[in-house]
Amino acid sequence: MLELGASQNEQADGLIKDGSEATFMQDVVEMSQKVPVIVDFWAPWCGPCKTLGPALEAAVTAAKGAVRMVKLDVDQNQAIAGQLQIQSIPTVYAFWQGQPVDGFQGAVAGSEIEAFVTRVAAMGPGGEDDGLAAAVEAAEEMLTAGDASDAAQTFAAILEEEPTNAAAYGGLVRAHLALDEVEQAEAVLNGAPAEISASAELEAAHAQLELAKQAASAGPLDELRAAVNADENNHQARFDLATAMHAAGDLEGAVDQLLDLFGRDREWNDGAAKAQLFTIFDALEAKDPIALNGRRRLSSMIFV
Repeated sequence: MLELGASQNEQADGLIKDGSEATFMQDVVEMSQKVPVIVDFWAPWCGPCKTLGPALEAAVTAAKGAVRMVKLDVDQNQAIAGQLQIQSIPTVYAFWQGQPVDGFQGAVAGSEIEAFVTRVAAMGPGGEDDGLAAAVEAAEEMLTAGDASDAAQTFAAILEEEPTNAAAYGGLVRAHLALDEVEQAEAVLNGAPAEISASAELEAAHAQLELAKQAASAGPLDELRAAVNADENNHQARFDLATAMHAAGDLEGAVDQLLDLFGRDREWNDGAAKAQLFTIFDALEAKDPIALNGRRRLSSMIFV
């Protein structure tokens, strides 16, 4: 027999459920081996939780099985909340293959919730839209092979047939960036339909554009390395070094420098290290090992 408080969640075909310490291993750790699981840490007395919870449930339901959700009342499950070092609520964690890979604290805008769920769902084996998928894949292969001009033409042709194809918009932006056409890439982004503005592809494109702009003014690597070696607490030099390393293609090195900076002073320059890390992560594919490992390391530092 269903418990009274669980009926609404159970009606979501098992996509959303109320969890407990006794079922955490099965509902979260084991389930996340198959599909990403979002865990919402909340409490009945938490005002922001009452807004975030339903919005998160709606986004998870809209993902149609690409992601699951478990709700954990921290008052009733204090041991697991303590183990995961939950310091404030609402706190949301995403688990994939048994490990926390993403998350956030506090109430956020609906578009951010949708982007978060989309990003998390993309980590798993969930299906992609068909439509012009073959054409998008072909254009992506052109771009990977260095044929940015042909890729741009193909992405543009796809958008003529399907103006809300987020994958094609993201690909067109990346093609223009590969051609060093930053202004054109920005124009493409500014012209994207509002209904796909919060899509993972457009979020990634915005991040890629921002990084491309930063690369244009990146400083010399050797001088910046020397400045950091001379004073390991020169936060601006370390931040600039990370920017230059990313511009030079050393993404992993850039992430390491930013994590180091975050560990030394997370509040420096209004949290610039954390913001830059999220920009880099957003610019990468959700399953990229640098993004996955970086998000995991950052999450472990945030919740310590």
